[in-house]
Amino acid sequence: MTRAIKLAKKGVGRTHPNPRVGAVVVNHGKIVGEGWHHKAGEAHAEVNALQAAGEQAVGGSIYVTLEPCAGHGRTPPCTEAILKAGITRVVFASADPNPDMAGGSQFLQAQGIDVLGGVMADESDALNVAFFHYMKTGMPYVIAKAAISLDGKLATRNHDSQWITGEKARKHAHQVRAMSDAIVVGAGTLKDDNPSLTVRDARLKGEHPLRVVIAKQTPDFFPECKLLSHEAPSRMYVYANNQHTKLWQEAGMDVLEVPDLQAALKHLADDGCLQVMLEGGGQLHAACLENQCSNELLLYQAPLLIGGKESVNFWHGLGISHMKDAVHLQDIQRRKLGDDMMIRGKLHYPKHM
Repeated sequence: MTRAIKLAKKGVGRTHPNPRVGAVVVNHGKIVGEGWHHKAGEAHAEVNALQAAGEQAVGGSIYVTLEPCAGHGRTPPCTEAILKAGITRVVFASADPNPDMAGGSQFLQAQGIDVLGGVMADESDALNVAFFHYMKTGMPYVIAKAAISLDGKLATRNHDSQWITGEKARKHAHQVRAMSDAIVVGAGTLKDDNPSLTVRDARLKGEHPLRVVIAKQTPDFFPECKLLSHEAPSRMYVYANNQHTKLWQEAGMDVLEVPDLQAALKHLADDGCLQVMLEGGGQLHAACLENQCSNELLLYQAPLLIGGKESVNFWHGLGISHMKDAVHLQDIQRRKLGDDMMIRGKLHYPKHM
Protein backbone atom coordinates (compact mmCIF):
# COMPACT_ATOMS: atom_id res chain seq x y z
CA MET A 1 0.00 0.00 0.00
CA THR A 2 2.93 2.31 0.65
CA ARG A 3 3.95 1.86 -2.97
CA ALA A 4 0.38 2.48 -4.17
CA ILE A 5 0.25 5.76 -2.22
CA LYS A 6 3.55 6.82 -3.75
CA LEU A 7 2.12 6.12 -7.21
CA ALA A 8 -1.06 8.06 -6.41
CA LYS A 9 1.06 11.16 -5.70
CA LYS A 10 2.01 11.23 -9.38
CA GLY A 11 -1.53 12.41 -10.06
CA VAL A 12 -1.24 15.57 -7.93
CA GLY A 13 -2.17 18.57 -10.06
CA ARG A 14 -3.65 16.40 -12.81
CA THR A 15 -6.68 14.35 -11.78
CA HIS A 16 -9.30 16.78 -10.44
CA PRO A 17 -12.27 16.56 -10.41
CA ASN A 18 -11.33 12.89 -9.92
CA PRO A 19 -9.36 11.65 -6.90
CA ARG A 20 -5.68 10.77 -6.90
CA VAL A 21 -5.37 6.99 -6.90
CA GLY A 22 -2.55 4.47 -7.14
CA ALA A 23 -2.67 0.68 -7.53
CA VAL A 24 -0.25 -2.26 -7.28
CA VAL A 25 -0.87 -5.85 -8.43
CA VAL A 26 0.93 -8.57 -6.46
CA ASN A 27 1.20 -12.30 -7.21
CA HIS A 28 3.19 -14.82 -5.15
CA GLY A 29 4.73 -11.98 -3.14
CA LYS A 30 6.01 -10.15 -6.22
CA ILE A 31 4.82 -6.87 -7.76
CA VAL A 32 3.68 -7.70 -11.29
CA GLY A 33 1.87 -4.49 -12.23
CA GLU A 34 1.63 -0.85 -11.21
CA GLY A 35 -0.56 2.07 -12.23
CA TRP A 36 -2.07 5.39 -11.21
CA HIS A 37 -4.84 7.64 -12.43
CA HIS A 38 -3.23 10.12 -14.82
CA LYS A 39 -6.08 12.45 -15.71
CA ALA A 40 -9.88 12.75 -15.49
CA GLY A 41 -11.47 10.91 -18.39
CA GLU A 42 -8.58 8.48 -18.73
CA ALA A 43 -8.19 4.96 -17.31
CA HIS A 44 -8.33 4.55 -13.54
CA ALA A 45 -5.38 3.31 -11.49
CA GLU A 46 -6.67 -0.25 -11.21
CA VAL A 47 -7.09 -0.61 -14.97
CA ASN A 48 -3.58 0.70 -15.64
CA ALA A 49 -2.06 -1.65 -13.05
CA LEU A 50 -3.99 -4.67 -14.35
CA GLN A 51 -2.99 -3.92 -17.94
CA ALA A 52 0.65 -3.75 -16.83
CA ALA A 53 0.30 -7.10 -15.03
CA GLY A 54 -1.44 -8.88 -17.89
CA GLU A 55 -1.94 -12.61 -17.29
CA GLN A 56 0.21 -12.41 -14.16
CA ALA A 57 -2.76 -10.82 -12.40
CA VAL A 58 -4.70 -14.14 -12.41
CA GLY A 59 -4.98 -15.38 -8.84
CA GLY A 60 -3.22 -12.31 -7.49
CA SER A 61 -4.03 -9.38 -5.21
CA ILE A 62 -4.50 -5.71 -6.00
CA TYR A 63 -3.66 -2.95 -3.54
CA VAL A 64 -5.41 0.34 -4.30
CA THR A 65 -5.54 3.62 -2.40
CA LEU A 66 -9.27 4.13 -2.98
CA GLU A 67 -12.12 1.63 -2.95
CA PRO A 68 -12.62 0.37 -6.53
CA CYS A 69 -15.51 2.15 -8.21
CA ALA A 70 -18.73 0.30 -8.95
CA GLY A 71 -20.37 3.00 -11.07
CA HIS A 72 -20.00 3.83 -14.75
CA GLY A 73 -18.70 7.35 -15.35
CA ARG A 74 -16.52 8.38 -18.28
CA THR A 75 -14.88 4.97 -17.95
CA PRO A 76 -16.32 1.52 -17.05
CA PRO A 77 -16.38 0.36 -13.38
CA CYS A 78 -13.04 -0.85 -12.01
CA THR A 79 -14.85 -3.72 -10.32
CA GLU A 80 -15.50 -5.21 -13.78
CA ALA A 81 -11.82 -4.97 -14.71
CA ILE A 82 -10.82 -6.63 -11.43
CA LEU A 83 -13.19 -9.56 -11.97
CA LYS A 84 -12.15 -9.96 -15.60
CA ALA A 85 -8.44 -9.99 -14.66
CA GLY A 86 -8.91 -12.94 -12.28
CA ILE A 87 -7.92 -11.07 -9.10
CA THR A 88 -8.82 -13.01 -5.94
CA ARG A 89 -8.00 -10.41 -3.24
CA VAL A 90 -8.55 -6.65 -3.05
CA VAL A 91 -6.96 -4.42 -0.40
CA PHE A 92 -7.92 -0.73 -0.36
CA ALA A 93 -7.19 2.26 1.86
CA SER A 94 -9.88 4.98 1.61
CA ALA A 95 -13.60 4.34 1.22
CA ASP A 96 -15.08 6.06 -1.84
CA PRO A 97 -17.26 9.01 -0.72
CA ASN A 98 -18.82 9.45 -4.16
CA PRO A 99 -22.35 7.96 -3.97
CA ASP A 100 -22.34 7.40 -7.73
CA MET A 101 -19.19 5.25 -7.53
CA ALA A 102 -19.25 3.72 -4.03
CA GLY A 103 -20.20 0.13 -3.23
CA GLY A 104 -17.33 -1.56 -5.02
CA SER A 105 -16.18 -3.51 -1.97
CA GLN A 106 -19.64 -4.97 -1.35
CA PHE A 107 -20.03 -5.89 -5.01
CA LEU A 108 -16.66 -7.65 -5.11
CA GLN A 109 -17.37 -9.54 -1.89
CA ALA A 110 -20.67 -10.71 -3.36
CA GLN A 111 -18.68 -12.12 -6.28
CA GLY A 112 -16.47 -14.16 -3.94
CA ILE A 113 -13.49 -11.79 -3.85
CA ASP A 114 -11.61 -11.43 -0.56
CA VAL A 115 -11.78 -7.70 0.32
CA LEU A 116 -9.97 -5.76 3.06
CA GLY A 117 -10.51 -2.01 3.50
CA GLY A 118 -9.06 0.78 5.63
CA VAL A 119 -5.39 -0.18 5.25
CA MET A 120 -3.29 3.02 5.66
CA ALA A 121 -6.49 5.02 5.26
CA ASP A 122 -5.17 8.15 6.98
CA GLU A 123 -2.18 8.37 4.64
CA SER A 124 -4.40 7.84 1.62
CA ASP A 125 -7.06 10.29 2.81
CA ALA A 126 -4.40 13.02 3.02
CA LEU A 127 -3.91 12.74 -0.75
CA ASN A 128 -7.52 13.61 -1.48
CA VAL A 129 -8.49 16.25 1.07
CA ALA A 130 -9.94 18.51 -1.63
CA PHE A 131 -11.86 15.67 -3.31
CA PHE A 132 -13.37 14.45 -0.03
CA HIS A 133 -14.26 18.02 0.94
CA TYR A 134 -16.10 18.55 -2.35
CA MET A 135 -17.97 15.27 -1.99
CA LYS A 136 -19.09 16.32 1.49
CA THR A 137 -19.90 19.99 0.93
CA GLY A 138 -20.11 20.68 -2.81
CA MET A 139 -17.53 23.44 -2.31
CA PRO A 140 -13.83 23.69 -3.17
CA TYR A 141 -11.08 23.28 -0.59
CA VAL A 142 -9.76 26.82 -0.19
CA ILE A 143 -6.18 27.50 0.91
CA ALA A 144 -5.91 31.10 2.08
CA LYS A 145 -2.35 32.19 1.36
CA ALA A 146 -0.75 35.45 2.45
CA ALA A 147 2.66 37.00 2.93
CA ILE A 148 2.56 39.18 6.04
CA SER A 149 4.81 41.30 8.25
CA LEU A 150 5.31 40.65 11.97
CA ASP A 151 2.47 43.07 12.66
CA GLY A 152 0.09 41.30 10.28
CA LYS A 153 0.26 43.66 7.30
CA LEU A 154 -0.16 42.57 3.68
CA ALA A 155 1.06 45.85 2.22
CA THR A 156 2.03 49.42 3.10
CA ARG A 157 -0.37 52.35 3.26
CA ASN A 158 0.43 52.91 -0.45
CA HIS A 159 -0.50 49.24 -1.16
CA ASP A 160 3.11 48.29 -1.90
CA SER A 161 3.59 44.57 -1.22
CA GLN A 162 6.54 43.51 -3.39
CA TRP A 163 8.28 41.88 -1.79
CA ILE A 164 7.42 41.24 1.87
CA THR A 165 8.96 37.77 1.92
CA GLY A 166 12.17 36.40 0.46
CA GLU A 167 12.91 34.13 -2.46
CA LYS A 168 12.56 30.80 -0.61
CA ALA A 169 9.09 31.65 0.69
CA ARG A 170 7.95 32.80 -2.74
CA LYS A 171 9.28 29.62 -4.32
CA HIS A 172 7.37 27.50 -1.80
CA ALA A 173 4.18 29.43 -2.60
CA HIS A 174 4.63 28.62 -6.28
CA GLN A 175 4.97 24.93 -5.42
CA VAL A 176 1.54 25.12 -3.75
CA ARG A 177 0.20 27.02 -6.77
CA ALA A 178 1.37 24.18 -9.02
CA MET A 179 -0.76 21.72 -7.02
CA SER A 180 -3.87 23.91 -7.15
CA ASP A 181 -6.68 24.05 -9.70
CA ALA A 182 -7.34 27.78 -9.45
CA ILE A 183 -5.65 30.90 -8.06
CA VAL A 184 -8.07 33.57 -6.83
CA VAL A 185 -7.63 37.28 -6.16
CA GLY A 186 -9.98 40.21 -5.66
CA ALA A 187 -10.46 43.42 -7.61
CA GLY A 188 -8.13 45.32 -5.28
CA THR A 189 -5.21 42.98 -5.91
CA LEU A 190 -5.94 43.07 -9.65
CA LYS A 191 -5.73 46.87 -9.63
CA ASP A 192 -2.83 47.36 -7.22
CA ASP A 193 -0.52 44.51 -8.27
CA ASN A 194 -1.61 43.52 -11.80
CA PRO A 195 -0.51 39.95 -11.00
CA SER A 196 0.24 37.32 -13.63
CA LEU A 197 -0.85 34.46 -11.30
CA THR A 198 1.32 32.00 -13.21
CA VAL A 199 3.38 29.13 -11.80
CA ARG A 200 7.07 29.98 -11.71
CA ASP A 201 10.02 28.35 -9.92
CA ALA A 202 8.02 25.11 -9.62
CA ARG A 203 7.39 22.11 -11.85
CA LEU A 204 3.89 22.13 -13.30
CA LYS A 205 2.65 18.54 -13.61
CA GLY A 206 -0.67 19.19 -15.28
CA GLU A 207 -2.43 22.14 -16.83
CA HIS A 208 -1.85 25.63 -15.49
CA PRO A 209 -4.25 26.64 -12.70
CA LEU A 210 -7.17 28.80 -13.73
CA ARG A 211 -6.53 32.48 -12.89
CA VAL A 212 -9.59 33.98 -11.20
CA VAL A 213 -10.79 37.42 -10.10
CA ILE A 214 -13.81 37.78 -7.81
CA ALA A 215 -15.31 41.29 -7.64
CA LYS A 216 -18.50 42.97 -6.45
CA GLN A 217 -18.80 44.67 -9.84
CA THR A 218 -16.83 44.48 -13.05
CA PRO A 219 -13.57 46.37 -12.38
CA ASP A 220 -12.28 49.12 -14.64
CA PHE A 221 -10.78 47.70 -17.79
CA PHE A 222 -7.08 48.16 -18.50
CA PRO A 223 -5.49 46.58 -21.61
CA GLU A 224 -2.13 45.93 -19.92
CA CYS A 225 -3.74 43.46 -17.49
CA LYS A 226 -1.45 40.40 -17.26
CA LEU A 227 -4.42 38.05 -16.88
CA LEU A 228 -5.26 38.73 -20.53
CA SER A 229 -2.09 36.91 -21.61
CA HIS A 230 -2.23 33.46 -23.17
CA GLU A 231 0.01 31.94 -20.50
CA ALA A 232 -2.98 30.43 -18.70
CA PRO A 233 -6.79 30.58 -18.76
CA SER A 234 -8.50 33.39 -16.83
CA ARG A 235 -11.98 34.01 -15.47
CA MET A 236 -13.75 36.85 -13.70
CA TYR A 237 -16.73 36.43 -11.36
CA VAL A 238 -18.73 39.59 -10.69
CA TYR A 239 -21.82 40.18 -8.58
CA ALA A 240 -22.95 42.95 -10.94
CA ASN A 241 -22.02 43.71 -14.55
CA ASN A 242 -21.42 47.25 -15.80
CA GLN A 243 -20.08 49.07 -18.87
CA HIS A 244 -16.64 47.48 -18.42
CA THR A 245 -17.89 43.89 -18.82
CA LYS A 246 -18.00 43.99 -22.60
CA LEU A 247 -14.47 45.42 -22.78
CA TRP A 248 -13.10 42.57 -20.69
CA GLN A 249 -14.99 40.00 -22.76
CA GLU A 250 -13.77 41.48 -26.04
CA ALA A 251 -10.22 41.27 -24.68
CA GLY A 252 -10.68 37.56 -24.06
CA MET A 253 -11.70 37.42 -20.39
CA ASP A 254 -14.41 34.95 -19.40
CA VAL A 255 -16.81 37.06 -17.28
CA LEU A 256 -19.58 35.37 -15.28
CA GLU A 257 -22.18 37.07 -13.12
CA VAL A 258 -22.93 35.34 -9.81
CA PRO A 259 -25.00 36.44 -6.79
CA ASP A 260 -22.26 36.15 -4.17
CA LEU A 261 -18.90 34.74 -3.09
CA GLN A 262 -20.25 31.29 -2.26
CA ALA A 263 -21.82 30.99 -5.71
CA ALA A 264 -18.50 31.86 -7.37
CA LEU A 265 -16.62 29.26 -5.34
CA LYS A 266 -19.27 26.61 -5.95
CA HIS A 267 -19.12 27.25 -9.70
CA LEU A 268 -15.35 26.73 -9.56
CA ALA A 269 -15.77 23.42 -7.74
CA ASP A 270 -18.48 22.18 -10.10
CA ASP A 271 -16.15 23.10 -12.96
CA GLY A 272 -13.46 20.79 -11.57
CA CYS A 273 -11.46 23.30 -9.52
CA LEU A 274 -11.49 21.38 -6.24
CA GLN A 275 -8.39 22.96 -4.69
CA VAL A 276 -8.38 26.74 -4.78
CA MET A 277 -5.52 28.98 -3.66
CA LEU A 278 -6.79 32.29 -2.37
CA GLU A 279 -4.21 35.04 -2.83
CA GLY A 280 -6.44 38.07 -2.47
CA GLY A 281 -6.07 41.19 -0.38
CA GLY A 282 -7.52 41.96 3.03
CA GLN A 283 -11.11 42.38 1.90
CA LEU A 284 -11.33 39.08 0.01
CA HIS A 285 -9.57 37.19 2.82
CA ALA A 286 -11.98 38.76 5.31
CA ALA A 287 -15.02 37.79 3.21
CA CYS A 288 -13.84 34.18 2.98
CA LEU A 289 -13.10 33.98 6.69
CA GLU A 290 -16.36 35.61 7.77
CA ASN A 291 -18.33 33.33 5.43
CA GLN A 292 -16.26 30.33 6.56
CA CYS A 293 -15.20 29.60 2.97
CA SER A 294 -11.46 29.25 3.67
CA ASN A 295 -10.43 25.81 4.90
CA GLU A 296 -6.69 26.15 5.38
CA LEU A 297 -4.34 29.01 6.17
CA LEU A 298 -0.88 29.32 4.63
CA LEU A 299 1.06 32.28 6.01
CA TYR A 300 4.57 33.39 5.16
CA GLN A 301 5.65 35.76 7.91
CA ALA A 302 8.60 38.05 7.27
CA PRO A 303 10.82 39.54 10.01
CA LEU A 304 9.81 43.15 9.37
CA LEU A 305 7.38 45.76 10.65
CA ILE A 306 5.21 47.91 8.38
CA GLY A 307 2.98 49.73 10.87
CA GLY A 308 0.30 52.32 10.22
CA LYS A 309 -3.49 52.21 10.57
CA GLU A 310 -3.88 52.72 6.83
CA SER A 311 -1.62 49.82 5.88
CA VAL A 312 -3.41 46.75 4.49
CA ASN A 313 -4.29 44.16 7.14
CA PHE A 314 -4.69 40.46 6.50
CA TRP A 315 -8.19 40.49 8.01
CA HIS A 316 -9.58 43.72 6.62
CA GLY A 317 -13.23 43.12 7.45
CA LEU A 318 -15.30 43.33 10.62
CA GLY A 319 -13.32 40.79 12.57
CA ILE A 320 -14.64 39.29 15.80
CA SER A 321 -16.11 40.97 18.87
CA HIS A 322 -15.14 38.40 21.51
CA MET A 323 -12.24 36.01 21.96
CA LYS A 324 -14.67 33.10 22.08
CA ASP A 325 -15.33 33.80 18.40
CA ALA A 326 -11.68 33.51 17.40
CA VAL A 327 -10.81 31.24 14.49
CA HIS A 328 -8.20 28.65 15.43
CA LEU A 329 -5.59 26.70 13.49
CA GLN A 330 -5.34 22.93 13.83
CA ASP A 331 -2.71 20.45 12.59
CA ILE A 332 -0.20 23.30 12.56
CA GLN A 333 3.01 23.11 10.55
CA ARG A 334 5.90 25.53 10.95
CA ARG A 335 8.89 25.74 8.66
CA LYS A 336 11.70 28.24 8.31
CA LEU A 337 12.22 29.43 4.73
CA GLY A 338 15.26 31.66 4.61
CA ASP A 339 14.54 34.52 7.01
CA ASP A 340 10.79 33.92 6.82
CA MET A 341 8.53 31.55 8.75
CA MET A 342 5.84 29.46 7.11
CA ILE A 343 2.81 28.80 9.32
CA ARG A 344 0.22 26.40 7.92
CA GLY A 345 -2.84 24.78 9.41
CA LYS A 346 -6.50 23.88 8.96
CA LEU A 347 -8.99 26.57 9.94
CA HIS A 348 -11.43 25.72 12.72
CA TYR A 349 -14.44 28.04 13.05
CA PRO A 350 -16.44 28.32 16.29
CA LYS A 351 -20.05 27.17 15.92
CA HIS A 352 -21.40 30.49 17.15
CA MET A 353 -19.30 32.64 14.79
